[in-house]
Amino acid sequence: MREREYDVQVLSAKHRIDRYPYRTPLKFGAFVNTHTEVLTVQVGVRARNGLTGQGVGAMPLGNTWAFPSAVEPPDRTLEAMRRLAELIASQITELRDMAHPVELAFRWEPQWLRLAEQVNRELELKEPLPRLAVQVVASAFDAAILDAYGKAHGQNVFRCLGEDYMNNDLSAYLDNDFRGEYLEDYIRTRPKERLALYHLVGALDPLTPADVKEPIGDGLPECLADWIRRDGLTHLKIKLAGDDEQWDIERILAVDAVATEVQTELGRSKWYYSLDFNERCPDIEYMIRTLRTVRERNPKAFDRIAYVEQPLGRDLEAQRGQPVHEASKLKPVVVDEALVDYESLKLARELGYTGIALKACKGMSQSLVLAAAAEKSHMFMSVQDLTCPGLAFLQSVELASHLDPVDAVEGNARQYCPSANARWATEYPEVFTVSQGCIEPARLTHAGLGH
Repeated sequence: MREREYDVQVLSAKHRIDRYPYRTPLKFGAFVNTHTEVLTVQVGVRARNGLTGQGVGAMPLGNTWAFPSAVEPPDRTLEAMRRLAELIASQITELRDMAHPVELAFRWEPQWLRLAEQVNRELELKEPLPRLAVQVVASAFDAAILDAYGKAHGQNVFRCLGEDYMNNDLSAYLDNDFRGEYLEDYIRTRPKERLALYHLVGALDPLTPADVKEPIGDGLPECLADWIRRDGLTHLKIKLAGDDEQWDIERILAVDAVATEVQTELGRSKWYYSLDFNERCPDIEYMIRTLRTVRERNPKAFDRIAYVEQPLGRDLEAQRGQPVHEASKLKPVVVDEALVDYESLKLARELGYTGIALKACKGMSQSLVLAAAAEKSHMFMSVQDLTCPGLAFLQSVELASHLDPVDAVEGNARQYCPSANARWATEYPEVFTVSQGCIEPARLTHAGLGH
């Protein structure tokens, strides 16, 4: 492996965890979330050329998404992720490697998995920390190192993804089809001017003023119709049950009815939906029947569906008996929770998935590499959320705005956890304020990750 003068070594690391209440409950699968805990990491790095920099990264410890367990309660899975953050912060400076941040992220993941095994033993967990939960914790460190790297060199890190900066080409992380290619061949050097914002319609969320049973009274919209009116929303993500076919069908049609009324009032003719079954479909036929029924009852509502998130469970090997090719003929089917590395991406493609969901919470470095793999294979691509507030949301926006195939980003902390946005919303109102359904990330060009 070559060495670059820009390579960095982590000299210091500290972290904190802040707890924020949700203004309204958010249902994820079998869990109802009422608060979030956000991990914030600050690191110091020194480059081979002697330059130094400080960087910061953040990510919610989304345990009910990353570590849903039938045998461990949510407080225990959250405790495990907290403990892993402590161990990474205490040991990352002992890893004396000096390299590009993307290279460090891939080199160090096996170490973080070993620390997860230590957490399993310490807490005597009945179910071990899954790789996805390890990636969520490590993602805050990855973002902080990327930020510090760019700041050390006075460069936006998205301009530091080519041969001049990186020691390895993409074949080191993917396969020989990528020999001689670098991330700069797939990643924009400047953020897009505008991104549409996907607004979450949770399973518990009221759709109309008549559905609001207990008003919050904090000045924010309290039902879908009012959110659309206020923000001019054009993209809605509809959370579904996945185990109640009739409810799911009626929910899609009810959301479309409300959206159609308000969009017509606003004089708009085009808007879009994504569907999230929370991995709970018992089989792929469930999804196919749901979509076909929606198409029969309301063809326009069906046409507005842009893609469907992973309808089945996150164990792709278990799905070999029921591939999703037929479902993908109806709409792009996106692999999400099951996507943890390039091998899972290849298996998902073999099973018929035609798109991928990228998330900053799986690691910015890995997300960029997987985005290159997906783009080369002409897969549908989306960037999604973990109810990321504040700095974590900026990281999601920075990821989405540097990928040409992506035209929208999910962002729902403004709905459920606006208090955690306060500091960054003041500094970047154009990112945290939705206008005509869009946000404007064009100013995220500073040294580091862009903020």
